[in-house]
Amino acid sequence: MKLTALQLLLWQSALWLVPAAAPLRPTSSLPQSFLLKCLEQMRKVQADGTVLQERLCATHKLCHPEELVLLGHALGIPQPPLSSCSSQALQLTGCLRQLHSGLVLYQGLLQALAGITPELAPTLDMLQLDISDFALNIWQQMEELGLAQAVPPSQGTMPTFTSAFERRAGGVLVASNLQSFLELAYRTLRCFAKP
Repeated sequence: MKLTALQLLLWQSALWLVPAAAPLRPTSSLPQSFLLKCLEQMRKVQADGTVLQERLCATHKLCHPEELVLLGHALGIPQPPLSSCSSQALQLTGCLRQLHSGLVLYQGLLQALAGITPELAPTLDMLQLDISDFALNIWQQMEELGLAQAVPPSQGTMPTFTSAFERRAGGVLVASNLQSFLELAYRTLRCFAKP
């Protein structure tokens, strides 16, 4: 009788602990309208970045970012971390902060590319504007959730391009890195959007 009562108590306590141990669904904290707006903004930024890459490839024959990776290290082109957005460690607060910080970093990198070529200036301006809108949307959502820090993150140290070739090569690398960043961000936001 004591053994049965103990088993029943253990079984009941196990059931009580399961909901507490289960991860919270990310969508419980993010409104659908915010997620849809983010996905729309992301598509715009991806399209702008693709145009930048295609024009640099067509005009300056800089078509292979893989070939420019060593130059990217020498130029000091940073890449934002998205460790809080990985499927193994998905955290709403950390992921939104990393997404916002990454977009702020790309704003700074695009500003460093100013003067890349006169014909690419409108594309670069549009890309900066779309990234700025996307970052602002995430920041506003963080404020609504009470996750925003008192002071928005700064861009940090930006690379200095000393020649037209470095600026163009940097443009290819920044656009390529931005695409990779957005692909992970897209997968993460889709995860937050799942019912």
